[in-house]
Amino acid sequence: MSEHIFATNPIMPGFYPDPSICAVGEDYYLCNSTFAYFPGLSVMHSKDLVHWEQIGNVLDRHSQLPLEGADHSAGLFAPTIRYHEGVFYVICTNVTHGGNFIVTATNPEGPWSEPHYLEDADGIDPSLFFDDDGKCYYIGTHENPDGGAKYNGDWYIYIAEVDLENWCLKGEKKDVWNGALKGCIWPEGPHIYKENGYYYIMHAEGGTGPEHSVMICRSKEIWGPYAGNPKNPILTHRHLGKDYPIKYVGHGDIIKTPNGEWFMTMLAVRPLNRYTTMGRETFLAKFIWEDEWPVVNPGVGMLTEKVEIDLPEWDPEKDPDSYTCRTGHKTTIPGTDKDYQFASMKELGDEFLFLRNYQASMYKLTPDGLKLRCGKDDIKAVASPSYICIRQQHHHFKSTATFDTSALQGGESAGLVLMQNNLYNLRAEVIDGQCRMILCQDGNDEIIGQTPVSGTVTVSVVVDGLNTKVFCDSKELGEASVANLSTEVAGGFVGCCIGIYASANGKDSDTYVTFKDLTYKAG
Repeated sequence: MSEHIFATNPIMPGFYPDPSICAVGEDYYLCNSTFAYFPGLSVMHSKDLVHWEQIGNVLDRHSQLPLEGADHSAGLFAPTIRYHEGVFYVICTNVTHGGNFIVTATNPEGPWSEPHYLEDADGIDPSLFFDDDGKCYYIGTHENPDGGAKYNGDWYIYIAEVDLENWCLKGEKKDVWNGALKGCIWPEGPHIYKENGYYYIMHAEGGTGPEHSVMICRSKEIWGPYAGNPKNPILTHRHLGKDYPIKYVGHGDIIKTPNGEWFMTMLAVRPLNRYTTMGRETFLAKFIWEDEWPVVNPGVGMLTEKVEIDLPEWDPEKDPDSYTCRTGHKTTIPGTDKDYQFASMKELGDEFLFLRNYQASMYKLTPDGLKLRCGKDDIKAVASPSYICIRQQHHHFKSTATFDTSALQGGESAGLVLMQNNLYNLRAEVIDGQCRMILCQDGNDEIIGQTPVSGTVTVSVVVDGLNTKVFCDSKELGEASVANLSTEVAGGFVGCCIGIYASANGKDSDTYVTFKDLTYKAG
């Protein structure tokens, strides 16, 4: 028997952009972009669309995900996750190495296959559609084929059949749609659905910023011609003003529950004073079909804080069959407080992220704690610094790290960093016997405050909206605005993460710094 429960938006707080969702019976799977972070493409699972657990990452082997030289907002763009006849498919673009590819698994927890690159599939934002006759189709976007883009964002959506035995496109590649609005920019993130006797293409327009929107068109035949919904856009917040608390809404994907309810996931941001530090997050909305077109949140027409759902409530922390329970709570629940005591951990949870392709010797878990090697690259290099992080998921939080500074040699540093990208970050670091608060803006370091230290120290980063304070043990080192650690200033597609790091700052080193813990507490 089902009951009405309520999801709270965002359903995936923090840096979880470009959501794609699929339904398999009573289970729901969500996949998000990760750009230059490793492992790639987080996989979330739920049974009620309210409570979610991370069950792994699609690309968790370095052989699957080359990221060398990838800019912070390059690497992996928007994925699509689909299920067909016992097999899960994820299709995505590695814009830095290899282009569009497909990986498969019979279990969404993994292991996933090595990438099958589609050499003849140009462009970005691919999706797969399995038709009733068993044929599989690719839909993606590329630059205007008629002599190239006439303006920035002059792109087309195209369709081709996929040969899943030889991992290539076959037959004609047909351009079918170039956006719902005249002169639109960036028609992207397209998905095909079949319903009401129509093929629907749902896609984004306007770029993944203030003009973002969800559009839809349909055709009786998969190859078109497609006709736009006269009520487009079916969802956007671009008309609500610069100070509306939820913005950048777009990039939708849809599922139907066993109870016949329809839901859409999409990305949006929650800026403070027009600055977005957490990046693009995953939101949920209900919709109905009216005149054979979707109507999102009827009578409201925008995202809501609560979403009513007619499903039985499910708690992954109590369900003995959940991934969370089966792995002994190895991975924490998204949005919850974190208290990582490294000495008692056998492995890191699936929520931990690294930058690009790190060496196996970078860290090791021991009975004394996590030993992190002082890498040659510093935190500002487009490389693989010794940095292990989790996503910022709240506007107000405190994160701490306790570590032994005694192993550090001259010029070596270690500490805690709030990272937007390599050029915009905030660091609480120990170097040459000093604990410093450093704000990096456009690659330029500013020392806000410092104090002498030795032995074991605890550094804290306290974020209160856009204001941040740093402490070394009980001493406040200073405060600063982190408005520049935002999408609006720093650019790119990612949100802030916070984590531990160690660097030899350009030198080769065998120094390992022992971290006792890493904590993250909202409020």
